[in-house]
Amino acid sequence: MRAVIQRVSKASVMVDGTVTGAIQTGLLVLLGIEDADTQEDIQWLSSKIVNLRIFNDDAGVMNVSVKDAHGDILLVSQFTLHASTKKGNRPSYLKASKPDVAIPLYEKMIAQLEQDMETTIQRGIFGADMKVELLNDGPVTIIIDTKNRE
Repeated sequence: MRAVIQRVSKASVMVDGTVTGAIQTGLLVLLGIEDADTQEDIQWLSSKIVNLRIFNDDAGVMNVSVKDAHGDILLVSQFTLHASTKKGNRPSYLKASKPDVAIPLYEKMIAQLEQDMETTIQRGIFGADMKVELLNDGPVTIIIDTKNRE
């Protein structure tokens, strides 16, 4: 799994002119899924997202997690995170899972995040043409790949 995590002051996702998910202070998480992803990847990534200390404490130091900051999470599926640009100028998405594999993993990620955050996770609609709007705070943007746990 690949995740692009952005600390936001606000974020929302719209499908066909209707808001399907919206948050104020929290994290916008763009999530790419590949066939090799497992329940272990879901648990590890969810824990990492929930516990990343990227919100400011009283001294202005990034030392507080989204959970401790009482922030929210907006999760948006994004197969293009697995784009390969090695050949030519048209990206290949062969590593991105097809919906029959990706949707169950996406739903498991939602459930894991909700368990870890102890609250409802806002989301987009898998496979839909989504319009994402955000106000990146910082800006703070972190990329995590469960296959490259640095």
